Amino acid sequence: MPPVHPPFGEELRRRRNRSGMSLAVLAAKIPCSKEYLSKIERGKGNPSDAIAQACDAKLRAGGQLVALLGRPSRNSSDALVDSASESGGPGPWSLQLEADGVIDFVARDPAAPAEGAPAVAAKWAITPGLRENGSAAETLTMFRTLFHQYRSLGQCSSPSVVAPMTITATATLRGLGRAAPPAQRGEALRLAARFAEYTGWMAQEAGNDPAARWWTGQAARLAKAGGDHEMAAYALLRQAELALCQGDSMSTVALAHAAATRASGRRTRELAAQREAQGHALMGNESECRRALERGAELADDVGPEGDGSPSLGSTHLPDLTAFITAWCLRELGETEEAVALLDAGQDTIAPHAVRARGRNGARLALALADAGEIERACAVAESVAQDVMTTDSATIRAELRQLRSSLATRRKHPAVHATLPVIAASLRGNPDSRGDNG
Repeated sequence: MPPVHPPFGEELRRRRNRSGMSLAVLAAKIPCSKEYLSKIERGKGNPSDAIAQACDAKLRAGGQLVALLGRPSRNSSDALVDSASESGGPGPWSLQLEADGVIDFVARDPAAPAEGAPAVAAKWAITPGLRENGSAAETLTMFRTLFHQYRSLGQCSSPSVVAPMTITATATLRGLGRAAPPAQRGEALRLAARFAEYTGWMAQEAGNDPAARWWTGQAARLAKAGGDHEMAAYALLRQAELALCQGDSMSTVALAHAAATRASGRRTRELAAQREAQGHALMGNESECRRALERGAELADDVGPEGDGSPSLGSTHLPDLTAFITAWCLRELGETEEAVALLDAGQDTIAPHAVRARGRNGARLALALADAGEIERACAVAESVAQDVMTTDSATIRAELRQLRSSLATRRKHPAVHATLPVIAASLRGNPDSRGDNG
């Protein structure tokens, strides 16, 4: 049996008491049984490497607790090879994002010994911090670059790829905001808010509206803590967008109007006018819709400086968002030829990598073409959109494709429709190679 280490237990108890943690609290954080941890503190139990490292990390001992075990290091090449091959097993990983910014990484050991020892292969308590030596500004600049990269990644991949990274970035920046020098604290929290807001958009694109609302609320709180009150108004716009996707025109208009009243920034008021126009278009209220579109266009044309340098709110991959929203509204109002012309022109300006934006614009174009009786073109665009949906796994674009499927189904004897309906059905099911189901 390996020897016990009384000095380790004594120092463990001293540090635990100094931290204010009870035995039960520390045992739950490691995790380990309270009884076994008590034995270790009394010098009657032998701590495993995993327990020692977990205690050291949770009590912020900086390796001093682990050093008390005095276990010899293995320096031979054979030992290093053995160690490398035995570590990093198949057990699951988890990240617990604490409110104080600490991130607890835990790798579980599926072959853990029985009672008394934690099922932990590795544990790491990561405490964020920034120093007043110039590194804080550089760190935040890198995070701003990451935000733009994640946005680009979200254009050509599924929310399941992007969301884990934006969630972790939000937690990290929240922690940095708590630990940062005063000059960078607000900037870190405002940037965390942008990551949180984009996470909410990814949740919506994944079809999880409750998560979208939760993350948008987090964004508003982080922004407010960072001195930015505009995000609260933008959060109302995100609620309006969710209402729009559910076909609730009255709530869309009310929320957009509330956002415009609360907003101080030009960009938020522009987006609010556009969302209000969409709500009026759903109601068939053409005069109010066009007035809202005019307000939005005037605000979009005002190119004066605005903001604190934070990333722009709203869509950035549709080159002419005003034209897209206008076309969206015109199609709802029955002005299909104008809608087709705007959407056609917009499709050609979208960057090749912006698959999500191309799919959104293309889905609307296909709907407008079907309304205008241009069935063959509608089907050709629809097949392209179906492939885009498979790339981006977008719930919002799939909703548009369902509308299109219903529209085309009334013409299913048309050769182009007969060939396209299985493609749409496959994209809705998530299987691009299965073309035998007309849905």
